Amino acid sequence: MAVSSALYIFNLLVLVQAQSETQQPKIQLRLAGNKRKHYEGRLEVFYNNEWGTVCDDDFSIEAAHVACRQLGFLGAVAWSPSAKFGQGEGRIWLDNVHCTGREKSLAECPSNGIGVSDCRHSEDVGVMCNQKRIPGHRFISTMNNNVETLEERVEEIRIRPISSHLKRIPVTEGYVELKERGKWRQICDEEWTPFNSRVVCGMYGFPGEKNYNNKVYKSLSMRKRKNYWGFSVNCTGNEAHLSSCKLGKPLEPKRNGTCGRGLPVVVSCLPGRAFAPSSSTGFRKAYRPEQPLVRLRGGANIGEGRVEVLKNGIWGTVCDDNWNLRAATIVCRELGFGSAKEALTGAKLGQGMGPVHMNEVECSGFEKSLTDCYFNNDALGCSHEEDAAVRCNIPAMGFQKRIRLSGGRNPLEGRVEVLAEKNGSLVWGTVCSENWGIVEAMVVCRQLGLGFASHAFQETWYWAGDANADNVVMSGVRCSGTEMSLPQCLHHGKHISCPKGGGRFAAGVSCSDTAPDLVLNAQLVEQTTYLEDRPMYALECALEENCLSSTAKKNDHGSYRRLLRFSSQIHNVGQADFRPKMGYHAWTWHECHRHYHSIEVFTHYDLLSLNGTKVAEGHKASFCLEDTQCDEGIQKRYICANFGEQGITVGCWDTYRHDIDCQWIDVTDVKPGDYIFQVVINPNYDVAESDYTNNVMKCKCRYDGYRIWTYNCHIGGSRSSDVDEYPGMSNQLHLR
Repeated sequence: MAVSSALYIFNLLVLVQAQSETQQPKIQLRLAGNKRKHYEGRLEVFYNNEWGTVCDDDFSIEAAHVACRQLGFLGAVAWSPSAKFGQGEGRIWLDNVHCTGREKSLAECPSNGIGVSDCRHSEDVGVMCNQKRIPGHRFISTMNNNVETLEERVEEIRIRPISSHLKRIPVTEGYVELKERGKWRQICDEEWTPFNSRVVCGMYGFPGEKNYNNKVYKSLSMRKRKNYWGFSVNCTGNEAHLSSCKLGKPLEPKRNGTCGRGLPVVVSCLPGRAFAPSSSTGFRKAYRPEQPLVRLRGGANIGEGRVEVLKNGIWGTVCDDNWNLRAATIVCRELGFGSAKEALTGAKLGQGMGPVHMNEVECSGFEKSLTDCYFNNDALGCSHEEDAAVRCNIPAMGFQKRIRLSGGRNPLEGRVEVLAEKNGSLVWGTVCSENWGIVEAMVVCRQLGLGFASHAFQETWYWAGDANADNVVMSGVRCSGTEMSLPQCLHHGKHISCPKGGGRFAAGVSCSDTAPDLVLNAQLVEQTTYLEDRPMYALECALEENCLSSTAKKNDHGSYRRLLRFSSQIHNVGQADFRPKMGYHAWTWHECHRHYHSIEVFTHYDLLSLNGTKVAEGHKASFCLEDTQCDEGIQKRYICANFGEQGITVGCWDTYRHDIDCQWIDVTDVKPGDYIFQVVINPNYDVAESDYTNNVMKCKCRYDGYRIWTYNCHIGGSRSSDVDEYPGMSNQLHLR
């Protein structure tokens, strides 16, 4: 063993010496294959006018670091063997690569030699790079045969608006400029195509490009000196990023600074309807979209979420088999965003409910809708643990510059301070905390790009904010939860009304990357609903806890109450445990259930007429939260007994059986007819969730005075509004 090790080291030294004695081969790299992010993929090498791959034998994280830095990224996060990103074609250029991590190029690392390999493409290596780029590194890869252009350095790209468009938000039109060695340069439009514009617009959060007034730019370019970049760019239009486009032919410089008959490249992007530009204040109202065929759910920030599609009036999810950036970009553009930043797999943004409608999606890149792509209808073997999701590029709206959190222990919490106009100037001030709740806090966290809200605070005396920002500049804030910034919410405007004032009573928030998501099992409710006539002497405890209609107080002990009983099974399908808002000291002992309830109003049980009017008084049920059962591999964490910790773990559910007290609606005074049975979870928004629309469950009911039929139970938001069978009703939560 010692002899063979010494021989190996000797051979390695000879190999290093031989390579150092000859000039290192000029190679370039790219990431290819079935990749979901532009900073990951199969590692491919361009040498001798031919693309090839790298074998995974002896490959290491150090080699991955070298490759990623050569590609312009800060480094590697991981690497993968065995052709994880698919098998490549052509030559296997490198094998047995040994890097220290300090090399500037993969060609500097000792290996068997260029083109010397005994591997197959089933051993092609892949890398996952840090998504941050090296400042000053080339931005556009040179994916043509001209290896001599490797030394080009492009750092950034921007759309620079002309002076008359400077106040427009977002910037949708202007010169395309590249930063090369610290200087901004224009691109000659001689070789520029609409496909290039499509890619640039997608990068900046716009779904497409449009025509513009060329005369204005032609006139301006005649008066200003140009500083052109030395190359053209060739995109197919499918690239998620300009860095994935090929480098075009070199530009022939002219003495007068022009580029032949060309002019500087200008793009004019078509914003999504929600991002329509404004000359001054940007948004005045939150955009409420029409019924789409595709939607995003469960995302913390704008332009991200689990992908759901509408089929036969029912919303369902997409299985992540073959899910990639191209399909994700179709979703993003369809919804009015730009190209996709990430195609997420493995239910990274939460699990959906209902059917899995699409599997093995394959898109060309130019479809108008995800539903136009090829896909497999058979989702057999796909579970909601494989739900696909996306993160899209969105326009820069400047929202984050007009709000901040001050005084918190970390950047995710603090007193809310907003930038408002006062006496002709912009000043920082606080937000009145009157009626401030979790929905308003959600909008703040979304505006700041900090994810979900975990808590909303009406007192912030323990956070020492900016003393110069104590004055209240916004009051009467009421949000629906769909807004992208706080000014979009209803508020008092310039007429501030805040009796308590700012300072210690200013509004505050804490934000989190993840949130729970509670969903009621509608099928179980439908299967377990029945009527029971129960004597009053067996309902004394329930009467004390207001679980019966008010008329029950007039009944004697020998009379009966008719109860609509059912079981409720509440699942946490989010990404964080559902925990009660109140601590132990505020919990209430309930004699009926013989345990403490941590949330006093956790559900509303109601019977409604077909037009939405309450026909039974119903009641507000309190709960002790615990893990009754969990999915396989998940441990129970919460239990009600012995004053234990309460909550619902991700992947677990809390079951309240039909045969326990208060698990009913008192229908004694209800006349025969057709009704709607409704259950609402977390109705007062006491605890933050990633999605409140699925907190409502509705069933159709028919009561003949003796029996009741419950059917067509479904969760809010699970069906198209076009096939909603309850006129006048909505699946949204309204009042708090």
